[in-house]
Amino acid sequence: MTRSQRHIEILQRFRDGRIAVIGDMMLDVYLWGSVTRISPEAPVPVIGIRKQSSCLGGAANVMRNIALLGARAIPFGVAGDDDAAAAMFRAFGELGIDASGILRDRNRCTTEKRRIIAGGQQLLREDFESTAPVSEAMRRELVSRIAGLIRDRAVDAVIFEDYAKGVLASWMVEEIVAEAAKAGVFTALDPKPGNLSPVRGIGVIKPNRSEAFAMAKLTDDDIPVADPLKDTRLAAVARTLMESWEPDQLMISLAAQGIALYRRDEMKARVIPTRAREVFDVSGAGDTVTGTYTLAQISGASPEEAAEIANLAAGVVVGKVGTAPITFNELEAVCRAAAEER
Repeated sequence: MTRSQRHIEILQRFRDGRIAVIGDMMLDVYLWGSVTRISPEAPVPVIGIRKQSSCLGGAANVMRNIALLGARAIPFGVAGDDDAAAAMFRAFGELGIDASGILRDRNRCTTEKRRIIAGGQQLLREDFESTAPVSEAMRRELVSRIAGLIRDRAVDAVIFEDYAKGVLASWMVEEIVAEAAKAGVFTALDPKPGNLSPVRGIGVIKPNRSEAFAMAKLTDDDIPVADPLKDTRLAAVARTLMESWEPDQLMISLAAQGIALYRRDEMKARVIPTRAREVFDVSGAGDTVTGTYTLAQISGASPEEAAEIANLAAGVVVGKVGTAPITFNELEAVCRAAAEER
């Protein structure tokens, strides 16, 4: 069986996947327009807005990716009682996602990121958010619900999406990971440096390069070695994270250099080169990688195969403007196209 045939075989199992996602959900809003002139009030461009659109972001974007890849996304998190939350719930409904696991807190705002786009370029971003921790009662309720799903064998994987907006705490991850380990449920963490203390036993941790260095408390000179396999500083970061977190797998996104994959039983890195043709916007690419990798893992892929499929998915979404997901048909097409190029 060729690599492409193997990838397609894995993709065919996606529809059976059931993935719980817990973390910081967002609404991404885009104001599309063009620069008409320079303001007489200040040396800034005046943007003539033509249209406005919105989509799911943050942890909610991971949920969207999973749903569009044909699997069942089971969301958990906290939203406010505002227009952004209403738009988020409408989007979940359009995707056929049951959002009953999302708790409402009238005392906080739903995280909303508003971007102004002109000429295909992002000119400004406004963030409306509350980063204070949600109540311990709400956190306990979220953990209880996910643990119940795990014990009932109603979920195949749990993804923790941490953007440091107040939902996740280390004890929550510890309790869910312990419950998942007993049931053989795969776990994945997309971390925010400094927000969580090390939690051991996670299936895969997926930081990007700068996040990995920050988690290891090391500085990065932003000048990566041409060959990641010869990057001694990256290797030192990987060793530090593997020793402190003890995950089964560590996957570090390296932007244009692809993905570096490390396994607990084999510390030698495997680098999967990027497949992007042209990069327009990296927004949401990490969400796509996390969701696709996890879905591939529970669909029978090896860590290397899952990283290859996730990398192909990321290559598609960075070619789109805005926080864009990938569909099952797009991923299947790019897997077949990659085979023809070999």
